[in-house]
Amino acid sequence: MSKKLLIGAVMALFLLGGCSDKAQVDAGGEYVDAKASGASTISNPEVADLITKLEGAARSVYFNFDQFDVKASELDAIKSNAILFTGTDAAGLSVKIEGNCDEWGTDEYNYALGLKRAKAVKDALVANGVSENRVTIVSYGETNPACTSSSKECWSKNRRVDFKLIP
Repeated sequence: MSKKLLIGAVMALFLLGGCSDKAQVDAGGEYVDAKASGASTISNPEVADLITKLEGAARSVYFNFDQFDVKASELDAIKSNAILFTGTDAAGLSVKIEGNCDEWGTDEYNYALGLKRAKAVKDALVANGVSENRVTIVSYGETNPACTSSSKECWSKNRRVDFKLIP
């Protein structure tokens, strides 16, 4: 009995302990290798340039502390991105929505919150005409900060959703 308990405790430590290269969480709640799901190499320079241009025009969506509902002040960014993603330039591209959080909260909590933020933005984009089958969501939790200072202003920059386009 104690041997089973010891083995179970060791397995729990491995599963919950994490590692230096944190995983992402996809829409189904499954952990995904961050390196394997990163940006793919694009062999066509024209497509790569188009993606760079469109991603540069996409506006991040920001959230209040510990919230995942889209703020009224962010609705213009949603509408602008929906127009961008439904345009003829982006017609053959998929949209990856990346949920992010500030450093407050546990890793698990922030992964879940990032996923909820990404889902809320996905729903808003779909409501604004973006085809649901072109959109995927992922959570980076707190592992992808836009700012690393310890201040309220910096933390607010990390509570966001970013967009990547995939050929």
